[in-house]
Amino acid sequence: MSRKKADPAADETAEGIHTDPKTKKKAEKEARRAEKKAEKEKKRAQKRAGQTTAKSSSSKAEGRSSPESDEKTSDLPPEMNPSNYIEKVGLVTDEVIDEIIEPEHLLVHHHRDYHLADIQARRFMSKLMESIGDESLVRQKMKDIRELGHRTSERIAKLLGRNPEGVSKTLFGLKRKEYYFRYKRLPHTAEEIRAALEKAKDEARNKLDAVTHDGRPWIRLLLTGGTGFVGQEIMWQSAFDDDIVEVVVLIRPKKIRDRRARKMVTLSPTERGQRLLEQLWLADTPFSGKYRFIAGDIELPRLGVSDEDYDRLQTTLTHVVHCAASVAFDDPYEESFRANVTGTLNALEFSRGLQEAEDSPLVSHLAIETSYIHGRQTKDVAREDEIVFPRNFYNNYYELTKAMASIETERYMLDHGLRVVQLCPAIVIGESRAGNNRGDTKVVNAPVNVFGRAHQALQHKKGNFFDRTRAATVARMALLFPGDPSAELNLIPVDRVVQGIAAALRRPDAVGERVHLATDNRLTSQQIRDIVKDELGVEVRLADPTVHRNVTLPVLSKILGSLKQQRLANALEKLGTIFGGYSEWGQPIHEVGNDVKYLGLSPERPNTQFAFRMLCRHNRYVQQFGAVRDPDEISRRERLWWNIVMQLERETSRPVGAMEPEAFQRAITRWIDPETFERVG
Repeated sequence: MSRKKADPAADETAEGIHTDPKTKKKAEKEARRAEKKAEKEKKRAQKRAGQTTAKSSSSKAEGRSSPESDEKTSDLPPEMNPSNYIEKVGLVTDEVIDEIIEPEHLLVHHHRDYHLADIQARRFMSKLMESIGDESLVRQKMKDIRELGHRTSERIAKLLGRNPEGVSKTLFGLKRKEYYFRYKRLPHTAEEIRAALEKAKDEARNKLDAVTHDGRPWIRLLLTGGTGFVGQEIMWQSAFDDDIVEVVVLIRPKKIRDRRARKMVTLSPTERGQRLLEQLWLADTPFSGKYRFIAGDIELPRLGVSDEDYDRLQTTLTHVVHCAASVAFDDPYEESFRANVTGTLNALEFSRGLQEAEDSPLVSHLAIETSYIHGRQTKDVAREDEIVFPRNFYNNYYELTKAMASIETERYMLDHGLRVVQLCPAIVIGESRAGNNRGDTKVVNAPVNVFGRAHQALQHKKGNFFDRTRAATVARMALLFPGDPSAELNLIPVDRVVQGIAAALRRPDAVGERVHLATDNRLTSQQIRDIVKDELGVEVRLADPTVHRNVTLPVLSKILGSLKQQRLANALEKLGTIFGGYSEWGQPIHEVGNDVKYLGLSPERPNTQFAFRMLCRHNRYVQQFGAVRDPDEISRRERLWWNIVMQLERETSRPVGAMEPEAFQRAITRWIDPETFERVG
């Protein structure tokens, strides 16, 4: 693991300094609103016991000054201050600039769309990329244009007797970079890091050997995030893994409305766990005895585990799999930090306590992160053995706080000797063979469901002429999506991700390593659009992302508001916010290879086109584009769906994702009644 200095000559498409006066006034207004919201969040957080007790683990170890001692202080709680992880550095002097770093300074939207010329330049780059398809050539041309703009500004400034920098900014929105961001360097030499890694791997081998009987390891793991999409797949695959003898699932009690009693009731962890086993088709099987459910909360110290449970776990657990996180791309910074960083710190400290207990059988702590901790790296491959502050910043607070959590994980390994494996999935989608996703409607599922519902609205012929026209207009608006045709998305099926997690449990050499659970066959926006058209019959129009967020989306929102379609307007705005950054050209390329080298996975990764086709088919028939939300009903449908897809595989001797859409539709309607989703024939 290493921390490399960020490239000061950062990509010319993202500017790292001040905005013009108009944008500044607007930002100040928005900041005042955000400040009020943040104050409410802060008060709420302070009321929750233990929620802000987890501090950044190595500020003292590195001799960093506490944010509390600075003359200038952020409104954030000290442990959430980005300066705990990141520093601002002068481009010319290479010296650290002692200024507050606000979270929004680290996101790409803070550094673009500040001038009409900047908007036009980004639009021009997209068109140029679409035309020639060579990223390096497009960047070079834009650098040439920027240089021409600076030279022109200098001539105009000389004629007018003005400051060239002011003229550049006013006329063309051009600014000379004055600083860049970088992650704070760890206080360890390369030799010390190598020694720590070797020691951790040796210890992990010895611990795994100690729990191996008759040539088979007896794995007992604690799982956080078991109710989530990836967590449920871990539970499912664990059932059929003979090496895993116990899965302890950390789960919170939950209040639900009892429809029969017409009142709110609280489900205990055991009751929630039993429901989960039923939905995973495991309740009445020999495997159900593997699972135990205990109360806990990742935002509390020691994960909120009782003394009795903790004492027992100290003597039995071989692994901790920390899978719980906030995967909402539009959460505010403080919420993302609490879930992703505070939760990670509590999980790391929990595992450290287990590891340091006398006669502890703990082999390793598995941290489930994301390959998007590398942010918007668009020139170099995002390597597995380092984390660098991205030249083009982060898309959202999810990426930023997951990167901070990754840094904390490294620190626990190097400062405290915790045996950790860092597993970094890309954008996780449904299971590769059938598309099953346990009812997940977030991330990639969200736009697919919007497109499907829009298509249904266009086919709807009921109502008078005015109603039909309005419905068709609204539907066509929903089919406009921001995306450069060449933009690449790294989608990885959930079963491949969990295969990697399961492999890491018995691979001591993976300790101390960062592994991208990603793919090397990425999909472009154009390919996604074409598959959606094939599978759903939907004609999605790709819009230039820059124009969409600055012009089209605001206009659409106003029109939809006037048509009393505020809910759809909010949904489109949310989708634009979430996916706008991921559908631009120049997406990061995540290095892969450690999944084969350290985990022993097959070098033949799932076919992403087939997997995405199955996602579309699943969401169309099983989810009905998000209309079916009840977990029990989703479970019933997915079980039938799985059986039919497996039968199709046997009949055709090939992946069902490889079937032509028409052939698949004929086959599926032969076996399933689309109205009741019951098997026929």
